[in-house]
Amino acid sequence: MRVFYATDLHGSEVCWRKFLNAAKFYDADVLICGGDMTGKAMIPIVEDGDSYQLTLSGISQRVGRDEVAEVESQVQRKGYYPVRMTSAQVAELEKDPQKVQTLFTEQMCKTVERWMRMAEDKLKDSKVRVFVAPGNDDEMEIDEVIANAPRVELAEGRMIDIGGYEMISSGWANPTPWHTYREAPEEELTTRMEPMLRDIKEMSRAIFNFHPPPYGTSLDEAPALDENLKPLHGGRALRHVGSKAVREAIDKYQPMLSLHGHIHEGKGITRLGKTLSINPGSAYEEGMLLASIIELDQKKGIKNYQLVNG
Repeated sequence: MRVFYATDLHGSEVCWRKFLNAAKFYDADVLICGGDMTGKAMIPIVEDGDSYQLTLSGISQRVGRDEVAEVESQVQRKGYYPVRMTSAQVAELEKDPQKVQTLFTEQMCKTVERWMRMAEDKLKDSKVRVFVAPGNDDEMEIDEVIANAPRVELAEGRMIDIGGYEMISSGWANPTPWHTYREAPEEELTTRMEPMLRDIKEMSRAIFNFHPPPYGTSLDEAPALDENLKPLHGGRALRHVGSKAVREAIDKYQPMLSLHGHIHEGKGITRLGKTLSINPGSAYEEGMLLASIIELDQKKGIKNYQLVNG
């Protein structure tokens, strides 16, 4: 059985398309999206007579009506949500942050729903199983959208048998400076894991699909930040920011495999005792899909593994 694992797509439409295409390209039996699949911001595309105005990556643009669809595609490739609106609507949103949040959640859910339809269309004649476990940056509202998808399985908070291997998943992370949607103290993360851990019958064939990487490894090193959330020493100073609860669970239970993301710079593979731990990293801003392929054998367990990108 061949598993294709990617994470931290952050709304990049090109990365999601590559993720779905990986089933055929790599002859994968299982696709796993490990979390943080949604975008972080909306980009207003403001109607102005016969043209539209927008600011993307700090650059202001004015485009004609015949160009706006292509600009929307550019916005989606970068992981943002394009929203056409009038200048009056922009002014109204600027007065009410709650309306901004409501509109963002609406656009996010519409995009996830469209991605679920893309999965259905792309894989309708395939036996490939597709799993998504939302991450700390993903709002709770997307869970229902994924759960209702006919071709994608919501993995969060449960044990799932995939070809004789037992996978448990959680996108919850230890606290971050950004106070995201799914983060909690380490003690609570441990509590969240316990019911899933009890469901596993054979740890030597278990897969931990936990979004934050284990603390104190090469997979959880990120640039140290000052009190203003600016990188220290030009980003050259690194700090371990992974989860101690995840590390303790791996050290204690020694699953066959653990899959992680969260720290985009933490690309790599390491061993923690008997456990092979992987963080493929993320380069979604560039439209590059970073991933890992793991070949599983009924007798040998992990037969081989590699990091890929494209």
